[in-house]
Amino acid sequence: MSNAKEIIIRPLVTEKTLKSQEDNNVVVFEVAKNVNKTHVKQAIEEIYNVKVEKVNIVNTKPKTKRMGRYVGKTSAVKKAYIKLAEGSNITILGDK
Repeated sequence: MSNAKEIIIRPLVTEKTLKSQEDNNVVVFEVAKNVNKTHVKQAIEEIYNVKVEKVNIVNTKPKTKRMGRYVGKTSAVKKAYIKLAEGSNITILGDK
């Protein structure tokens, strides 16, 4: 992947991710399927100008969901949990 904007798809904003951001300085992003920890670290440092301490990647499998008699699946997502260095932070909700 050549472009940092292609690696980072979007930030994941849930109650759990906001709590981890407040407590542990960990931010969660959805990333492209074919990237590794090194690509994610370089992309975050390039886009947000912060120092990344650690990156953990989780592949979530699709879950089966039903709406009445119709059965479908949720999409598979690759998440990156990014631990920022002390003194660095990323404001996700304040971006306008």
